Amino acid sequence: MTFSFDPYSPAIDADPFPYYKILRDEQPCFWSPEAQMWILSRYADIVSAGQDWQTYSSASGNLMTELPGRAGATLGSSDPPKHDRLRGLIQHAFMKRNLLALEAPIRAVAQQVFGQLRGVERFDFKEVSSQFTVKVLMAALGLPMGDEAIVDEQTVRDNAVLMVQSDARTRTKGPEHIAAYNWMQDYASRVIAMRRAAPRNDLISNFALAEIDGDRLDDREVLLTTTTLIMAGVESLGGFMMMFAYNLASFEEARRAVVANPALLPDAIEESLRFNTSAQRFRRRLMKDVSLHGQTMRAGDFVCLAYGSGNRDERQYPHPDVYDITRKPRGHLGFGGGVHACLGTAIARLAVKIAFEEFHQVVPEYRRLQDQLAWMPSSTFRSPLVLDLSTR
Repeated sequence: MTFSFDPYSPAIDADPFPYYKILRDEQPCFWSPEAQMWILSRYADIVSAGQDWQTYSSASGNLMTELPGRAGATLGSSDPPKHDRLRGLIQHAFMKRNLLALEAPIRAVAQQVFGQLRGVERFDFKEVSSQFTVKVLMAALGLPMGDEAIVDEQTVRDNAVLMVQSDARTRTKGPEHIAAYNWMQDYASRVIAMRRAAPRNDLISNFALAEIDGDRLDDREVLLTTTTLIMAGVESLGGFMMMFAYNLASFEEARRAVVANPALLPDAIEESLRFNTSAQRFRRRLMKDVSLHGQTMRAGDFVCLAYGSGNRDERQYPHPDVYDITRKPRGHLGFGGGVHACLGTAIARLAVKIAFEEFHQVVPEYRRLQDQLAWMPSSTFRSPLVLDLSTR
């Protein structure tokens, strides 16, 4: 039987890791006719490509299925020197947002959201983690809440999730995905206008006002940065939490260890990012011909960097299919790599650590109720649509 790897396939969504192993061992530079791109699956090749932006360009878009008007205009979908300018200005905005000042409001949100689970025998972790994720994101970015709210939190979340999905049949963004992206841009525009009129100590205000040597983000850059961060914040942080809960619910010994000793949570989080990252695959475009593993990839071809596969590469991590919270997996690709490593890693790590500290205070015992899970239809991200857990 001829081997195939279709990143839009429900079978890949359900369990990509057997496919990844075949790719790494037998076809580490593989042309996927379904995706019309090359798949790089070994850790060393992915890291090398991520560092070589001159050859592996992000300027044609970094999502496997790109949104209109985004390619080349955002931090994740641009190359130096434009990328360096955007990163400097956005990082400047992040630095103004004191991470320590976020700890108390994040914990308050976690206590409120996970406190709802007291006495509950069965629940969908997706529901509570979504509430937590959106509330934290809105607080950090400065999205209007309460009496100031333009729309309700659930609408923000629903549109952010739709933006990262794709149609498995057409292998494109469908009308509903484009509509969600347009909705989010309109929403972000209104929030930016509010913050320009009355700046606060939040990220959107900082984006609008960030300045280095007289250089500032223009209106479109502020809009696209805000839109992308809402999308990435909701899905990346939400998917990150879902996969961590999925791993702990699947491996009882690991769960019992972190519940008994919360000091183990940071190492368990890093191992989850390696073992089962929600950020599975991102794309690049070749700027010149590249010969690799007996194949010649041509200038103009798209290339998929399969981060989820690199994290399970035996050449980098011994016994990679074992979830070992004592591993300390340095250099994992759970937050990407190279010049496009995620800027929000500190906030994400802090939020997930606090969330599970509070979650485990309320629900120390839990297990999965589903043998077969439904997975989000996305060629880039991977997380369960529902994660039913039992406290008995």
